Amino acid sequence: MPNSPPEKPVYRFAPSPNGFLHLGHALSAFLNHDMAKASGGRFLLRIEDIDLTRCTAEFEEMIYRDLTWLGLDWEMPVRRQSEHFDAYRDALDRLRSMGLVYPTFLTRGEVKAHVTAYETNGKNWPRDPDGSPLYPDDDRLRNEAERAHLIAKGIKHAWRMDVMKAMALVGKQLSWQETGTGHPETIPADPTIWGDVILSRSDAPSSYHLSVVIDDALQGITHVVRGEDLYTATAIHRLLQELLGLPEPVYHHHQLIVGSDGRKLSKSEGSTGIAALRDEGLLPGDIRRIVGL
Repeated sequence: MPNSPPEKPVYRFAPSPNGFLHLGHALSAFLNHDMAKASGGRFLLRIEDIDLTRCTAEFEEMIYRDLTWLGLDWEMPVRRQSEHFDAYRDALDRLRSMGLVYPTFLTRGEVKAHVTAYETNGKNWPRDPDGSPLYPDDDRLRNEAERAHLIAKGIKHAWRMDVMKAMALVGKQLSWQETGTGHPETIPADPTIWGDVILSRSDAPSSYHLSVVIDDALQGITHVVRGEDLYTATAIHRLLQELLGLPEPVYHHHQLIVGSDGRKLSKSEGSTGIAALRDEGLLPGDIRRIVGL
């Protein structure tokens, strides 16, 4: 039998409707769209509205308006995370059945007090790549009876992954394929630098980490093109893909667009918003030039 033709590459742009799109989003959207077209592939749009407290229909409509104005087109229908909570719960249940997820009860204030007390002796509490302190061991060391008692009392809790236990189960060095430097590279992945990451909270059925790997798998994403601020998070995504038997995309992390203060752009900075620049009279070609394309 003749070999089957390779499947088309599939790219996606996945913004959250919790603010106005800015120049950094424009760069990512352009790259995904252009790379898909250049490779004869597909370009998908995904709305990452897992945070129901901050995401709004108004911001979502503005996303569609901004991307259309930029000259981008995408396949329909658009996947909206808020319509797929069951898929994320199923994945969490699978990890829970593997003994890799546990409930955590410490508040932010309690974690801060724990870290402060530790560092008064001149020692440094370990932190993740974003600078946040790693979650203490207290809840991971609780026995099942204690956990059940706290849950029965109605104490708010999140679900975290026991990363060390998960790595032991995987039993091998993880890596990912990266093309952001202009040529393919194999990058070693060390999920332990993040500590025990949150996979679900009381106010959100899934974290970014869990939902993004589920969505990418269900949508058949072959190439993940995103900002370099998510470079180290890829280690957690690769771990989840291994545990859940999901395919591994190729990753391409691009440079960030930064503001005058040298920091990455925020959705709260209206001056760099696509809508604001459009209202000033700029054209889509101007936006491409500004972001370096």
